[in-house]
Amino acid sequence: MTRTLDLQAYLSAERASVERALARAVARIAGMIDPDAAAALAHGVLSDGKRLRPILCSTAYRACGGEVSDASYDLAASLELVHAYSLMHDDLPCMDDAELRRGRPTTHTVHGEEVTMRAGAALIPAAAAQAWRSAVALGCSTARARAVVGALLEAAGAGGMVGGQWIDLEGEGAALGSEQLDDLHRRKTGALLTASLRLGSLAAGAMPSVLTAMERYGAAVGLAFQIADDILDATQPADVLGKNPSDALLHKSTYVSRHGLAAARRLGEEQVRQAVGELRGVRLDAPELEAIARYVMTRSR
Repeated sequence: MTRTLDLQAYLSAERASVERALARAVARIAGMIDPDAAAALAHGVLSDGKRLRPILCSTAYRACGGEVSDASYDLAASLELVHAYSLMHDDLPCMDDAELRRGRPTTHTVHGEEVTMRAGAALIPAAAAQAWRSAVALGCSTARARAVVGALLEAAGAGGMVGGQWIDLEGEGAALGSEQLDDLHRRKTGALLTASLRLGSLAAGAMPSVLTAMERYGAAVGLAFQIADDILDATQPADVLGKNPSDALLHKSTYVSRHGLAAARRLGEEQVRQAVGELRGVRLDAPELEAIARYVMTRSR
C-alpha cells in the first residue's frame, strides 16, 4: 500500500520532538557545568536549525521497526549535541571567524571565546553519555549500546568530522581535486549524517543488510547535502542563508568552484538517486527517507 506523505508536516512534527529532547538534554548538562558555560551551551544548541541529523536517526529507527518515544528522540538528540559543538568551535576566530550562524550572532560573539570553547568541549562527553543512556532505555543490550556510542564517537573524531574540519582548514586558499573534496566532505559533513542512520538502525536491531544499506544511504545523502550547501552558498545572500562568511570569502574549494553550478547540481542529484536505490535494494518501506533524500537537493536554505 502506498502511503501519502506530507514531508513538510512530517519534518515539522519531528523537529518539534527533537527540540523537546534537546531542551531536556541542555537542562541536564546545565546542572553539571558553570552558569556561563551553560548559557553559551544553550545558545549553541537551542538555536534554530533544520535538525536533519536527529530527524534521520529517528526516521531510521522507525523504518527499522522501532517505536518512537522520548528515549528514541533523546538518542537522536545526541547527534545534534555533537553537531552543535562542531558549529560552535568552527565559528571561532581561530577557525572560520564567523559572526552569523542560523540568522543570529554566533556563540563566541555573545558569550566570549573561552566560554564557548569550554561549552563546546562539554558537549562531547555529554553526547556520548546521552547516547548510552538512551540506548539502554530503548532496551539495547550492553554490546549494542556500546556499538551505538562507538558509532557516534567514531563519526565525530579524527577519522570523521574533526578530521574533515582539519582538512577544511588546511585547504583554505588551495584548489582541492575531486577526490580530495569528496574525502573532506565525507568526513566533515557525511560522517555524522551517516552515523545518524547507523545509530537509529542499530538501536532498532536492524538486520546487517539493512544496516549496510542505511549507511550507504547516509553517505550519499551526506554528500548531496554538502553539494546543495555549496550551491546555496554560491547563489544565495548571507541574509537568506543566515550565515556569514561564505566559503567563497574564506577561499575554500567547493563543488561549485570545482565543477561549476550545473555539474554540481547533477552530482548532487546522482547522490540522491543512489541513496534511494540503496533503500529499494533491500526492499525497505521508507517513504520518509526517500522524501528527505530528495528534499536535501531542493531546499532553499
